[in-house]
Amino acid sequence: MSLWGAQKRLAKGGKSKQMKEEIPVLKGKTKKELEELCVSLGLEKYRAAQIYTGIYKSRYTNLDQFTTLSKEAREKLKQHTSYPEIELGRDLASKEDGTRKFTFYVGENKEIEAVWIPSGDGGRKTICISSQIGCTLNCKFCATGLLEYKGNLHTWQILDQILQVERLVGDRATNIVFMGMGEPMHNYFSVMKAAHILRDQEGFGLGALRITISTAGVTTGIHRFIENKEPFNFAISLNHPNPNSRSSIMDVNDKHPLDKLVESAKRFTKELDRAITFEYVMIPDVNMGRDNAERLAKIARSVNKCKINVIPLNTDFTGWRRPTDDEVKDFVMHLKAKTTAPILNRRSPGRDINGACGMLALKGIRSETR
Repeated sequence: MSLWGAQKRLAKGGKSKQMKEEIPVLKGKTKKELEELCVSLGLEKYRAAQIYTGIYKSRYTNLDQFTTLSKEAREKLKQHTSYPEIELGRDLASKEDGTRKFTFYVGENKEIEAVWIPSGDGGRKTICISSQIGCTLNCKFCATGLLEYKGNLHTWQILDQILQVERLVGDRATNIVFMGMGEPMHNYFSVMKAAHILRDQEGFGLGALRITISTAGVTTGIHRFIENKEPFNFAISLNHPNPNSRSSIMDVNDKHPLDKLVESAKRFTKELDRAITFEYVMIPDVNMGRDNAERLAKIARSVNKCKINVIPLNTDFTGWRRPTDDEVKDFVMHLKAKTTAPILNRRSPGRDINGACGMLALKGIRSETR
């Protein structure tokens, strides 16, 4: 039973708020938090390490599988804690590239999506996960921005996307990207807590550089990331190099203007001594002119340690169209002529199931003729 389902049933008796306050969720907790919980329940402190590895490393699906714990300890955990799962709503498989998109229920009338993205050679297996229910921003090219924002995800709900997707596909991820629904910097603490559990060798055991955190340009979050010396990869969804035009497609630019965003990127590369990634959705007649290529190259040169991922537009609800292959080649050619930064033309896996970049909006199979 999901936690929200149980709360819904208890709500008839007016107890849903009490349940939320009184019953701690085991998933999403750090080892230290589990130690404090064990002590509060009268269990030995060292039991926390067994619970921690059981959740994240062994990927146990219920408390009965924690056989390193005594039966009495398991019963106590069943009585005083919760071990919920987000609920699968839909599982769509691409006929083109092996991508799978999963819709999950995280509360009544609250849905999110996560995407399994295998590489062509099978070596890289990425899960793109969500950090919010809907989004606080309104990027014109992103379908998620059309959805109503219904709240931040808890750490356990972020991590459970990975646990559920891995179980459903029968494989484990090699990489995690926080590029699904929502703005990760607007749910900073839950996102970073999840990332550290993913990185921990006693947790999920992924290397820090196999985890990428993204932002549409929330500079306050970037500065916090730098000050905390976070070890993870970092990506900025730039999408327009003209400060006057960027606001027309990304409302985040009104509060966090492009010049401040570029300064935060410079600080990132200088203080953390790591490259930063600029994501650039290519939209014909909007941001693909030669002047745009030159401006983008200038930004890349000023930041110094960076790479640029160019992404053909995937959505069409605005009336904009996807660029042709020739238009992409021309833009990239002019970009390469002005900067030595690595440029990657990212493919768009999962387009036929509305699972590609910018398409997560709780929709099913694409019906238009392509």
